[in-house]
Amino acid sequence: TMYIHELENTGKFYFLSRPRRFGKSLLISTMEHYFRGNRELFHGLAIDRLVPGEWPERPVFHLDFMRSGISCSQDLLYALSDTLDEWEKEYGDPHPDESPDRRFRKVIMSAYERTGLQPVVLIDEYDRPIIDVSDSPDTESANRRILHNFYGVMKGCTEYLKFVFLTGVGKLGQINIFSGLNNLNDISMIPDYVDICGISETELHEYFDESISELSSANEMSKEECYVKLKSMYDGYHFCEDSIGIYNPFSLLNTFQNKKFREYWFETGTPGFLVEVMRKTSFDVTTLENQTVDSTATRRIEDWKIV
Repeated sequence: TMYIHELENTGKFYFLSRPRRFGKSLLISTMEHYFRGNRELFHGLAIDRLVPGEWPERPVFHLDFMRSGISCSQDLLYALSDTLDEWEKEYGDPHPDESPDRRFRKVIMSAYERTGLQPVVLIDEYDRPIIDVSDSPDTESANRRILHNFYGVMKGCTEYLKFVFLTGVGKLGQINIFSGLNNLNDISMIPDYVDICGISETELHEYFDESISELSSANEMSKEECYVKLKSMYDGYHFCEDSIGIYNPFSLLNTFQNKKFREYWFETGTPGFLVEVMRKTSFDVTTLENQTVDSTATRRIEDWKIV
């Protein structure tokens, strides 16, 4: 939670990219409860000490594209409309016949005027409405236009917003829908935030020693052997050069719960978009091992290649 305090006090517009099942939604949820002033949930945590005064209950606009499947542009419009209906009930007047971007602008202004506090915008999986329809160019193009207009509202409302945080899988520049919101600070590969999601080696030893004891007993292994196998299977994520390794939290926690070593992430988080691209190309996947891609190699998503 110390990262939330630091982000809030050093900037306003942020973006974080992480793989699926890596704790992005949990981070967004934690931010929502913090900005809503639910202090009882944070007793004993870093932010409880860092923010000693009163915690105001700010308006929070939380948009989660994981909640609904999107197979056409109408699905995206429905998803935005349903979310805006909820926001308008809480902070504004209903405007069901207007475009999503106009409604978004109005509800931000209304929330600010009614509460006297700058609202917070939290968007989880911002790129899903595009990635999910990548096999349909017309739908993808339509969804880009809708999201471009919708996200662009936030730049025009900068002075009325306290904090904006977006997460996604795709790299920020590759989705190409933010020409209207060009002031996002991408912290995805910044050394200070490499462990904002996931579990570090230090945290594994400090907080999970009891779980590892149970895991080692269930598999007739020593604790040392357990640590080695966990590292070989679930460690290895480095979000900038020379940084600490981060364990995939989904795989790690499922291993502790089931007391079995398995490929939990791939069983539930299979990268369908990547698999589909691989099927359409003649790329030899056996050559992937030990290959690297420079972080500056950005392209529009429809031009991505397996490298």
